Amino acid sequence: MHCIFHTNAQSGFIQNIYARNILNLDGRWHYIIDPFETGFRGFQGAKADDDSKLSGFFENKQQQSKSELIEYNFEKSPTMNVPGDWNSQDKELLYYEGTIWYEHDFNFHPQPNKRYFLRFNAVNYEAYVSLNDKKLGVHAGGFTPFEFEVTNQLNDGNNFIVIKVNNTRKKENVPTDNFDWWNYGGVIRDVLLVEEPQTFIKDYKIQLAKNDLKTITGFVQLDGANLSQQIKINIPEAALQTTVHTDTSGKANFNVPVNTLKYWSLENPKRYHVLITSNTDSVNDDIGFRTIEAKGTDILLNGKSIFLRGICLHDENPFIPGRPRNTGDCKMLLSWAKELNCNFIRLAHYPHNEEESRLADSMGLLLWEEVPVYWTIDWTNDSTLRNAQHQITDLIQRDKNRASVIVWSIGNEAPNIPEREKFMEAMADTAHALDNSRLISAALLTFTKNNTITLDDALGKKLDVVSFNEYYGWYTGGMPWEINKFNFKVDYDKPVIISEMGAGALGDFHADSATRFSEEYQESVYKNQMQLISKVPNLKGITPWILVDFRSPKRMNPDYQNDWNRKGLISETGQKKKAFYVLKDFYDNKEKEYNSNNH
Repeated sequence: MHCIFHTNAQSGFIQNIYARNILNLDGRWHYIIDPFETGFRGFQGAKADDDSKLSGFFENKQQQSKSELIEYNFEKSPTMNVPGDWNSQDKELLYYEGTIWYEHDFNFHPQPNKRYFLRFNAVNYEAYVSLNDKKLGVHAGGFTPFEFEVTNQLNDGNNFIVIKVNNTRKKENVPTDNFDWWNYGGVIRDVLLVEEPQTFIKDYKIQLAKNDLKTITGFVQLDGANLSQQIKINIPEAALQTTVHTDTSGKANFNVPVNTLKYWSLENPKRYHVLITSNTDSVNDDIGFRTIEAKGTDILLNGKSIFLRGICLHDENPFIPGRPRNTGDCKMLLSWAKELNCNFIRLAHYPHNEEESRLADSMGLLLWEEVPVYWTIDWTNDSTLRNAQHQITDLIQRDKNRASVIVWSIGNEAPNIPEREKFMEAMADTAHALDNSRLISAALLTFTKNNTITLDDALGKKLDVVSFNEYYGWYTGGMPWEINKFNFKVDYDKPVIISEMGAGALGDFHADSATRFSEEYQESVYKNQMQLISKVPNLKGITPWILVDFRSPKRMNPDYQNDWNRKGLISETGQKKKAFYVLKDFYDNKEKEYNSNNH
């Protein structure tokens, strides 16, 4: 077989995948470690980018006859869990970056007049996918879903998937080759086989109109041959129903006036059961309805000013190494944030597990969601920009119906240089064009002169909320008790969020407040930061760094770090550090202040 292998994963993907008819393909998958990419190059010296000459691992999974020379065998190779990163499943792969091949067999009987899609919820980073020796395509990007239609590739009976995964860091990638978290490689989220009718409801958005509590608006998009259909949107509990007709492209836009509706809020995260029905398909979702806007220097939820009592969070389970694998993992992390009395979480620095936004919807938590445009991206590379735009597009596509998501972040700590400005403005324009009903932000940098911390990044004019990171008392500014000498200057008449601040501490290491990495030092930083931030003009929220210690190979101090970033308020064993209670006390008082101002 000499198939050309350059097809990208299909644009867009099926909305609300778990409400569809799915076969979950998770489990134990065979794997082969291939640092020289032998299976990709074939056995005749083909270059990795010469798709027409590919043979090797995409051809056969095992020797077909006793005389055939095949130098691998998937069926006798070891297995690992999918979903799951390879770094945490095999100690020899802890630091591995390169290619690993996965293979999985499954039995299936396709039904007539149905269509089938193979869906990967995330693979880090580059994936080449085949089904039954037929090459499906390629996807680059480690945190968002992609899928292929496989209606004509499925066998009636045994089927097998082969996927080449490579997590090598590259300058032109998003994220780039330098970042401060673990580069977990592999098939890190669910793999699903999805069954749909010939023409089906592929996508929809159902939300309150921008700054309008009296209108539900959105669209429904069909996929298939019979694109002109009648669509019914029904919200029985709210006694709302409308009927629209799709155009020749299969799309129907709608607006529904609202008389009586319980709005989704932090105190009452009300969700309504929404039914969408076409002539050939139906899908349902639980959706909360709320408005969010930046007005002057305020952030308004359902028209009322709020202060965002936040925390940053990585998508990592401290107890079981690697990415969260299930709802329980995600709920544990969000529950810790609730215990801190947070109403807001910054999901850093890349799209997290989809389950976190659904849980946040049910738990009354607001979310900042981000793409990994981080530090020194290849700003002048057009393909890097397209990759970043594709990732923000996919993130918005995936979570646009989640009431909890109020901020789309286009990046973190990018240097203030002209090349970056053009790149980031294009990202802001993309996000605004895709969703004008939420806030766009980015974690910016400041500069300090004569004890004045100034935020005047030119990108701020493109953002709805200006946010910045500062580590006074840890990386700069002197000892914790010295930081109150600083003042802030913000050159925007917009709401401000401090998107990072904090200090490191090894859980259960105690000393005086001048000893780095002690809980007392971290506690002192937080006590003094709570005073310092009171000087920030227009401050409407903070997300200190970070809820839980997380793994990072950049953190190499053998006494205190050992490949862990120790800035968590909770240790990798689940122990709350002293600073946890400082921040909780601050948030408890902020909540009381908010309640007294609104009653």
